[in-house]
Formats: sequence, structure tokens, C-alpha cells
Amino acid sequence: MGPTLLCELGLFLLCTLLCTGHAQDAVLTIEPNCCSFFIGEFVTFMCDMNEGADTDWEYKLNKDGREFVPYNTHKYYRLDITSTGYSGEYQCFGSRKSSHDTKRSNTVSVTVSADKPRATLTAGTTIIPVGGSVTLTCSVGRSAEWKYEWFRRTQRTTEVQIRRDDQPNRVIRVSQGGIYRCRGRRGDPVYYTDISDEVIIEITFSNKVAVKQQQHNWTQIFSGETITLTCEVEEGGEPTEWEYEWRGPRQTTQWTHSNSLTFRVSESSSGDYMCKSRLRDDSYSSTEWSEAFTLSASIDQPKAEITSDMRDNPVGGSVILSCSVNQSSGWKYYWYRDENSSEPLATEDAVFPSNGQIRVSQEGLYRCRGGRGDPVYYTEDSQSVRIDKNKLSKHENSSFLILLIAGVVCGVLLILLLLLLFRFKKSKDSGFISRTQSTNQSSATNHMINQDEAQHSQHTSPPEDDSLLYAQVFHNKAKAKRDNDDSLLYAQVSYRKPKAKRDKGKSAPAAAEETVYSEVRTQTMPNPL
Repeated sequence: MGPTLLCELGLFLLCTLLCTGHAQDAVLTIEPNCCSFFIGEFVTFMCDMNEGADTDWEYKLNKDGREFVPYNTHKYYRLDITSTGYSGEYQCFGSRKSSHDTKRSNTVSVTVSADKPRATLTAGTTIIPVGGSVTLTCSVGRSAEWKYEWFRRTQRTTEVQIRRDDQPNRVIRVSQGGIYRCRGRRGDPVYYTDISDEVIIEITFSNKVAVKQQQHNWTQIFSGETITLTCEVEEGGEPTEWEYEWRGPRQTTQWTHSNSLTFRVSESSSGDYMCKSRLRDDSYSSTEWSEAFTLSASIDQPKAEITSDMRDNPVGGSVILSCSVNQSSGWKYYWYRDENSSEPLATEDAVFPSNGQIRVSQEGLYRCRGGRGDPVYYTEDSQSVRIDKNKLSKHENSSFLILLIAGVVCGVLLILLLLLLFRFKKSKDSGFISRTQSTNQSSATNHMINQDEAQHSQHTSPPEDDSLLYAQVFHNKAKAKRDNDDSLLYAQVSYRKPKAKRDKGKSAPAAAEETVYSEVRTQTMPNPL
């Protein structure tokens, strides 16, 4: 009993070793070489006996210990996975045609998933630096043996495949902006995963952009003003080639074709403003953000100031008024006359030598204010200045009197000269008659002449001749007051007819030797003002 039992055990062990040796000699592989599959994929089983020719054997495929594919002459078997029921443990067997020896392979586990996989795209960064690139990675869960396809598009171009090769291009580097997607593929025929979500990649241009204030870079902005900021691309060609995006203290705008940002300033408008640009035909390639433009809004409304070179407007003259706003710059000035006037003065109302100055010749109450921008922002009105219209200023009165006196004196002298010439000619003609009659005059006549000479000596200093002509220029205040005109002067010319002059015991001198005197007296007028 004992030797028989030992013999049986030995034979069992030998059979087990022989059977095990044959099973390990056969190898079962699948393509794709993966354990997880999806409905719609194809799996190819390959059973290799590793001995003799492939035609020397017949092949069988089992699933979960049961025959799945009966013996046949094909070492390859392609399975179309149509349900999750194909999940299981697969093993192949080989039978030699000449001797009916068999071999058994290893087992391969197959798992079938009902949900179609989706590729996942990740990016190291979504902004490509100037002259650089970014890394994109595509993956499909834990599955293996995938190859990947990459796609790119823009807002204005259709999606195109950018890379497709037989290498496992799971990771790529790109240097162009756009919208990227990817998907996985494997098997024969090819099985595709669902395409990944989009990833937007932006490239940074080397062009610099700057925010500028359109209204002459005013240093101070007031609440209520409307201002315009512009985004300028250096060496960027025409502005129509670009789109612009703004970032302010309150919000970020969407991309727009306009390079300007116009808004009404308020207290909350204070802060930093930046912009960036991108080409219209490559919407995912843009510049870097500009340097910040800092806006400081003032709450207090500025007030204009008015000054005048004089308050009295002379007759026929004018007064220059000046208006200014000491805060910020870029102001245009508006002028008003009278308190109730709301319409500014125009060129037909006054003369405007320059911005901020006005020349007026009409009396009244004047004020001004500054304005700038579109629509116009106005400052507070200045204080009012009253301009009074006087008849003459002191300086003009003196100048006018001097000119008037000089004119009158010149006219009087001209008249005197004509009278003297006439008198000289007349006395010359009567000289001969006077000399022939002088011896016949009586002593009574001499007595009368002496009396006349005495009277004449009271009016003139030259005693030698009583033939005098007087001119007197004076200002008659009483008449000026009656005429309501204190600019009048009066001239009075008096001529005394000469008397014959004789000495005792001497004959009268010849007429040619008589001397004629003229005297002009002027009277300085006091200033009426």
C-alpha cells in the first residue's frame, strides 16, 4: 500500500510539472496593451506558442475558464467591445496538429467601462512671455497606450490640427497664442476619446503700450469733469489693427476696437488705470499691461479770479480785465456783463487781446469763469468788478489842456504877427505927413499927449511907445459851468491906438523911427479834477 501510494503521488507531480511547463511556454498578449477598455474599442488577442511554425498549431481562447473562441488556425483574434460584459480573465490554448500536444498561456485581465473617456489638457501658464513658450500636457485618466492629437484656433480662424505623429506626444511646447484642445487615440481601427476642454493661451508682444490723457495732461482733475484716456501702442502700426482692454480702480473692460476710454470723473474715479492691446486678427496674442496712469480727482470746484488795470473808464478809452484760474491748466475764459446775464460776451461786445483778457469800453458789472473739456466743465464765477465811465482822467485832462493852450497861443501869435505887419506898413505910409504937420501943433495938443502918455504908462512897462497890442488867454469858470464844459479857454486881444509923442522944444520924430510893442499874457488854469 505504501509503495503504490508513493508511485501515484510521483506520477501526479510529474504530470503537474509537465502541464505547468506547457502553459508557461504559451504567451497571451493583447493590443492595446492595457487592462482598461471602453465600449467601442477593439481588442486584439495574440496567442504565441513559441515553438515551431504558427501553422503547426490550432488556437483556442477561454474567458473566465470557459471556452470563448473554439480551436481554429488563427493565432490572432480581434474582439469588438460592445458591452461591459466583455470584462473578465482571458487565456489561450494551443494544440499541435501532428501530436495533439497542448499548451496553455498566461491569463490577461480585461475591464470594460461604459463611459467614453475625455482627454484632459493642462498648461504650465496661460501667458507666453516675450520670446518664450508654454508647456501643454494632455492625458486620459489611468489608461495607457494613448497617442494624442492637438488642435488650435482663434476667434477668427477655424480649428486645425497642429500635431499628429506616432510618438506619444503627451507634452508639447507652443509659442503662439490661441485656443488649444487635445484628444487621445489608440487601437486599430483607431478609437478616439472625447476632446478636451479649451485652454486659452496668450502671447505677449514686445510692443510697449502707454496710457495718456487726451486733454494736454492736466495735472489736476475735478469731480464732474469728463476726461478721455487713450491707449497708445509704440511701433504698433495703425490703431485700427489693434483691440484694447482697460483695467481701472472699479472694473476691467472687455476688448474693444476703440483705443480711448471716456468717463465722467467722480470721487471714486481716483486710482490707477492700465491698458493692453492685441491684434484684431490674432485675438490671443497681446501686449503686456501698460504702466499705471494715476488719476487724482479733486472734489472742490475751482474759482476764477478777475483783475482790472483801472476801475474808471476814460472818455473814448477802455479798460483791460484779466481772468485766471490758478488750479491746473487748459482753461478757456468766458466773460459776462451785468449780474443777470447768462450769455457770455462775444467779439461784437468787446475786444479779446488774448485768452484770459478782455478790453471793454462800456461801463457795467463784469465777471468771468473758466471752462475746459467736451462737454465743457465750468469753474465758479469770479467776483464782480464794476467799471465806471468818467469824463476825463487826470492825466488826459492835463494833456488835453496843454495841447489846447498851445494851439490857442499859436493862433493868437499868428494874428498878432499879421496885425503888426499891417500896423508897420500903415505907420510907414503916414510918416511923411506926420513930420510936415508937427511944427503947427499947439501947446494944448502937447498937454493932451502928455496926459495920454501918463495913462499909457500904467498899462505897459515900455514907456517909449504907447502903440501896444494886448493878448490875454484865460479860463472862464463861470461860463464853463453854465455850458457844462470845463474844457473851454477864452482869448481876448486889445489894441490901443498910438498917440503922438513930443518933447518940449523938439520936433516930433519921424514915423519910421516909431517902435511897436506886443504883449501876450497867459493864465495857468487849475486842474478841475
